Amino acid sequence: MTRIMEELNVVDEEVAVLVNGLGSTPQMDLYILFRRVEQILSEKGITIYRSYVGDYITSLEMGGASITVTKLTDELKELIDHPVDCPAFTQK
Repeated sequence: MTRIMEELNVVDEEVAVLVNGLGSTPQMDLYILFRRVEQILSEKGITIYRSYVGDYITSLEMGGASITVTKLTDELKELIDHPVDCPAFTQK
């Protein structure tokens, strides 16, 4: 998270967070990881506008997870709020 925070240079802003399981990581572990990400961001005054936790982009039986933090502009917030309904992802 330190490297992510340095590269984003986010202060008192809103972000979207994706915790992606790589295939064989249990959902419980992904939520534990998300909780820690949430704590770190909260300590820095950063608000999570939208979060995604799950197996979105996987590799066959690969363990581990990736963390993506995206700094949001007003335009990106408008776009991320749009409904999506496709085989791999649904958002109302």
